[in-house]
Amino acid sequence: MARMRVFYEDWQMGCCGEPFSVGDEVGWRLVALDEEQLRDGHCYGARAWVENHGGPDRETAGRVRSIDLVHQEYLAHRDPLAVEPAAAEPGTLVVRGTGRRLEPGPGAPVLEPVDSCPKWFEEFEDEEQAPRQVPYRVRRAVGVLVTLEVPDATPHRPRDRS
Repeated sequence: MARMRVFYEDWQMGCCGEPFSVGDEVGWRLVALDEEQLRDGHCYGARAWVENHGGPDRETAGRVRSIDLVHQEYLAHRDPLAVEPAAAEPGTLVVRGTGRRLEPGPGAPVLEPVDSCPKWFEEFEDEEQAPRQVPYRVRRAVGVLVTLEVPDATPHRPRDRS
């Protein structure tokens, strides 16, 4: 048996995932990171990520040995598109921004050991400065890093066929 680190992104879990706990047997479609992604620090040190939308046709089965909730700090900027537009005519589609634009902040992500993966992640956990200051800092849970015990095998590459 081999152990590998896998990143399960918050939106993948919220959309199509099933919560799991340490000790559970799981079957996930895993995609390996390529060398460039590993060098660039994608997926917080994981060697593969869970892909619920396409990905490989077959699943990798394994036992969950540990789960770390990944918290990332961001700098939030006001989104100028969020300003209320002038009154629109009835039936006109009005596009509005979210009110803030996020960019990854300085520093490493914080890992928090947990026993179970949540189905839903808190969008903004902590606003360290008053929202009137621009930019201001927010901390967000972006997914989980899972230590998965698997038979000696490697996850699929994006272009691999089953």
